[in-house]
Amino acid sequence: MANRRNFIQQVGLMTSAFSATSLFNQVHAAEFQHLNTSKQHLSAKEIASDEDYWSVIQQGYTASPSIINLNNGGVSPSPRIVQEAVERYNKLSNEGPSYFMWRILDQGREPLRYKLAALAGADPEEIAINRNATEALNTVIFGLNLKAGDEVIGTKQDYPNMMNAWKQRAQREGIVYNQISFQFPIEDDATIVSMFENAITPRTKIIHITHVINWVGQILPVKKICAMAKKHGIETIVDGAHSFGLLDFKVSELGCDYFGTSLHKFLSAPIGSGMLWIKKENIEKIWPLVCNDKPNGTDIRKFETLGTRSFPIEQGIGEAINFQTAIGNKRKEERIRYLKNYWATRVLNIPKVKIHTSLKDEYSCAIGGVSIDGMTPSQLDVALFTNYKIHTVGIIWENVSCVRVTPHVYTRLQDLDKLVYAIEAIAKKA
Repeated sequence: MANRRNFIQQVGLMTSAFSATSLFNQVHAAEFQHLNTSKQHLSAKEIASDEDYWSVIQQGYTASPSIINLNNGGVSPSPRIVQEAVERYNKLSNEGPSYFMWRILDQGREPLRYKLAALAGADPEEIAINRNATEALNTVIFGLNLKAGDEVIGTKQDYPNMMNAWKQRAQREGIVYNQISFQFPIEDDATIVSMFENAITPRTKIIHITHVINWVGQILPVKKICAMAKKHGIETIVDGAHSFGLLDFKVSELGCDYFGTSLHKFLSAPIGSGMLWIKKENIEKIWPLVCNDKPNGTDIRKFETLGTRSFPIEQGIGEAINFQTAIGNKRKEERIRYLKNYWATRVLNIPKVKIHTSLKDEYSCAIGGVSIDGMTPSQLDVALFTNYKIHTVGIIWENVSCVRVTPHVYTRLQDLDKLVYAIEAIAKKA
């Protein structure tokens, strides 16, 4: 038994997501390297429509053949190697939880921090690992030293969990939460920036910005909003739940003070994984959401005192980053935008059909909203699944009323052809 445990320990360390013998390197590295070398003469936009290239990527996923999943905006499936990493290290953990978790797998947290920092274009000492965007952003929202009368600007199109956090602070502590409202799509940066700026008062302390609006996929000009806020001496919080792992950007270049995201969306990391970024000079003044022995300390790790956590998930995040890096951020962004435009442009002129998302590159990428006159979003959602086994989600929120369609890199063109066929057939009957 002792020899067996020693063997498991050695195997666990040798094949971790952060080693040269990671699952990705064992399964995909050679093939991906050959693939990328053969396509190196092509731009990211040219590769976006190269089905031979993406067919290799698609084989890395385990998408069910029984449904067409076009609700990747909610949560994305993980590649097979990510699933296998979680399963492998979960089994290892259960061989002796307190030993293998705390003494072996816990060694993977710092390498993961460095991998995430490299992907985010940030300092590792500004990256905290947690469970999702809600936890990351609520840490900042509840951790800020605001007092009664201080004002926060957000929008009515932000994610509900973030809005509710601000409303809770307003109800409990008397801060003022002002929400502006947009009618998307908007294809003019100045219009968006000016709406935020016009809401500023002498008491405004924070502007909360959703990078990609989850309801309809509108991309907000985050850099310009942050630059405007900085001129007024206002801090900015960015909700990057639907941008990180999808859009090609560096968090440190956005100009914001705080950034939170879920890693189980477009990065395709294990379900229940997230990341918080805080500019180094701001760490000290943010109180942790969960208790810490040095709540006013300058160490980003004070936001990770969650008690017992899932070490296998951390290994899975590492493999997801390996997979992402091998594809390349820009290639992934252009492919998923291509897929969105592939179906959206084909239904654009079908009678009764309306697209609720911009088709311009700078204002949208993966998410597209669609509706059919005479049908509620729920009715269209049900019709797509009942008759065609196409899984989407009906959205009714503020001034948004549509079905959200979100492909991913594993989505095949034939699946989107079926979506187009289904929308046209349903529209004729509506």
